Amino acid sequence: MTNGAVPTTVVWDPEMLAYNLGDHPMDPVRVELTVELARGLGVLDRDNVLVVPPTPADDATLTRIHTPEYLAAVRAAPHDPFWRGNGLNTPDNPVFAEMHEASALVAGASVIAAESVWDGATTRAVNISGGLHHAMANRASGFCVYNDVAVAIQRLLDRGAQRVAYLDVDVHHGDGVQAAFYDDPRVLTVSIHESPLTLFPGTGFSSETGGEGAEGTAVNVALPAGTDDEGWLRAFHAVVPGVVRAFRPQVLVTQCGCDSHRADPLADLRLTVDGQRQSYLAMRDLADELCDGRWVAFGGGGYGLVEVVPRAWTHLLAIVSGAELDPRTATPNAWRALAQDRRRGSCPPSLMTDDGSTGWRPWQPGSEPTPLDRAVGAARKAVYPLHGLDPDDPRD
Repeated sequence: MTNGAVPTTVVWDPEMLAYNLGDHPMDPVRVELTVELARGLGVLDRDNVLVVPPTPADDATLTRIHTPEYLAAVRAAPHDPFWRGNGLNTPDNPVFAEMHEASALVAGASVIAAESVWDGATTRAVNISGGLHHAMANRASGFCVYNDVAVAIQRLLDRGAQRVAYLDVDVHHGDGVQAAFYDDPRVLTVSIHESPLTLFPGTGFSSETGGEGAEGTAVNVALPAGTDDEGWLRAFHAVVPGVVRAFRPQVLVTQCGCDSHRADPLADLRLTVDGQRQSYLAMRDLADELCDGRWVAFGGGGYGLVEVVPRAWTHLLAIVSGAELDPRTATPNAWRALAQDRRRGSCPPSLMTDDGSTGWRPWQPGSEPTPLDRAVGAARKAVYPLHGLDPDDPRD
């Protein structure tokens, strides 16, 4: 498949901004500004892009991942100011009016994205409001109420998929998705994140490799704080393509949290928008090489509400739909005015680049003098043999 125009579904409606935790780092303005930037740059108006509204996931769909008791708690908690339990009504996961309805809408959007790709209605699909990868079967976690990613992957399995590769580049470990499929050999979960020694949720060590009968289907690359574009890309290319190729997926599902950015207030990696853009290009190449282009992409974390998220995810939308934007592209004047209106005192960027360097030095076996290279070596040693790969052979 060429990297030209590709049939792409974007699931979006302003109603999705109702997933609003209040005075909280995950302000829905980041999604609004992403959509408006993508629209201002013409990405959503491409002939090959179909913007469709979501429908809420019903209880039967949600309970493929979550317990009925948890759904009842999500419905009840907003009506009880003293609610305790299920991870709800905490600083990370405050309750809000119609929380179930808003969360089910995000999950439903992700299901529509997955179905549209699997059923062949489109080749690629995006739900930038999705990516709520921390939610567990019976509790909220890390700003996430329902795990729309796991719900969407489960729908792919229910539709007959036998090999789904999930790639998570959020700065935080994709623990909820890993937990949902830890014992399922049909799902490969790959997470590249800041070390659990320094960041929530405290999981995602290289030793977490999958449950009995699914050994090797959980892959974790835990990077030291301070990792920049060059180091991140070296780690990605040293581990991710090898295991994904060995798994031979039918469809690629990605969580594209952009909180690995150097300006993100909640984490300690040092990527630029340019490095993040490069990661999306690598995802595209894997989808084209291995899955006939089939790619379902979600948003995720990202708390640089004006400076980072809109640019990163606009690059994602452009790449998914087949024609990347030049990093030197100027952001529209109207978008910068809107961003300043939404976030008083912000400084909206004028270009789609941070002028980051995206060159990287390939990892070599035995060259492990740095914490990053040791992390790469640990990930390869943990999972490569389980896929019949040589952890010391840079060609694998």
